[in-house]
Amino acid sequence: MNPTPTIDPPGMNLLARALDAARRNWHVIPLRVRDKRPAGHAEKYCPGTGRCTDGHKTPEERATTDHSLLTAAWTQQPYNVGIATGPSGLLVVDLDTLKPEEPEGTPDGVVNFAALCERAGQTVPDTYRVRTARGGEHLYFTQPPSARLHNTAGRLAKKIDTRGWGGYVVAAGSTTPDGAYTILDGRPPVVLPAWLHDALKPPQRPAYALPNSLKSASGYAAAALRSEFDNVAHAADGTRNATLLRAARALGRLIASGDLTRSEVEEALSRAAAGNATQSQRYYDDVITRGLDWSIARNTAGRRAA
Repeated sequence: MNPTPTIDPPGMNLLARALDAARRNWHVIPLRVRDKRPAGHAEKYCPGTGRCTDGHKTPEERATTDHSLLTAAWTQQPYNVGIATGPSGLLVVDLDTLKPEEPEGTPDGVVNFAALCERAGQTVPDTYRVRTARGGEHLYFTQPPSARLHNTAGRLAKKIDTRGWGGYVVAAGSTTPDGAYTILDGRPPVVLPAWLHDALKPPQRPAYALPNSLKSASGYAAAALRSEFDNVAHAADGTRNATLLRAARALGRLIASGDLTRSEVEEALSRAAAGNATQSQRYYDDVITRGLDWSIARNTAGRRAA
C-alpha cells in the first residue's frame, strides 16, 4: 500500500490558510514557494497541452474553492497562498511602502490613502486588513452588486494600486524573503464605499465594430471570423485573454490555408479586444501575434508533412 501523504508543519499552516480562504468563498491559487508569483507556467511558455489545450489558463481561471483540490496541491509542496480577487468578489486596495532610493519624507501608500479619505470627507474604512511582507497594507473590500472593477495602478494616488478582476493578492500566512504576510484586522471585508467605487470606475470606451468589408462577406472563413470577433468582443471578465488567444489560434488555421489574410484577422481581433479592453492595446496585439504565429507555423508544417 502507498503511504498516506504527509504535510510538513509550514505546509500544514499554509494549507489551513488556503482552506480558510476557501471557506470565505475566496478563490485560491497556489503561489510558488516563498514567492509572490503563481505556480505553474507563464502564458508565454504555455505548451497548449493538458489543461491548456483550449488556450492558456490564467491563474484567475485556475483559482478554486474546492477543498479536495487545495489539499491535494498543498500535499505536494508548501505553496504560498494567493487569492484571485475577481472571482472572490473582492477589491483589494494595495498601499505600497517607499523604495530605498526614494527621498525620506515622501508619503507612502498609507499616508496617501488617509489623505484621499480626508479629502473625500471620509475616514479610513475599518475592514479586513493584511500587512504585506515589505510593510505595506492590503485593505479588503467586497465589490458592490453587479460591479466588475479591475486592477488599477496609481489611479487613486501614488503608491496606491488596486486588485480586482484580472488580479490576485498574496494571502496572510504566506512568506517571502522580505518577510511574512500577517492579518492586522480580521473582521469580514466591508462593501467598497460608494465614493471609492466611483473613483475606480473605468472610463467609457467606444464600441468597435467589425470592418465593413467583412460584415457581408460570404463563405465559411468569413463566418468563422465574424464568430470569433463576437466571442472576443463579448468575452466575460477574466476570460478575455484566453478567448483572444483561442480565436487567434483558430483563425490562424484559415490564414495557413489561404482562406483569410493575416491583416484582416489582426484588424478584426484587435478591434474586438479594444471594444472590451481591460489591458493595453499593445498587450492584446501581442496575444494576437503569438496566437497567429503558433497556429500558422503548426498548420503549415502539418500540410507539408501530409
